[in-house]
Amino acid sequence: MPVPQRERVVLAQRRGARIVRTRVEVEEQTEVGDAMIRGLVRTQLGLAIRLALLTVCLLCFVPLVTFLLPALSDVSVLGIRLPWVVLGVLVYPVLLTTGWIYIRQAERNEQEFADLVDD
Repeated sequence: MPVPQRERVVLAQRRGARIVRTRVEVEEQTEVGDAMIRGLVRTQLGLAIRLALLTVCLLCFVPLVTFLLPALSDVSVLGIRLPWVVLGVLVYPVLLTTGWIYIRQAERNEQEFADLVDD
């Protein structure tokens, strides 16, 4: 009676050796893997710098407007001058929105990196 040949059970088909090679490059931190990781870090840093500059510009815009238009600093809302209301209350939605955008874009960058490694 012949013995049946052993069969390897695979849950998913690999698309080719490139998957393994790219992952190995990143995991072993070869020159190619190191360049890929540096590219991801550079992308994330660029995103952080751009959003930080945008936030600083938006926050510096309020004092600049009140300096250029002094009549606005005399306007009061609920007994509090308008520049203080803007800087004390309306800053938080700007910061929260900036944080939300950063997280969303950073996760997108990481997903693109993971897709690149998996391809």
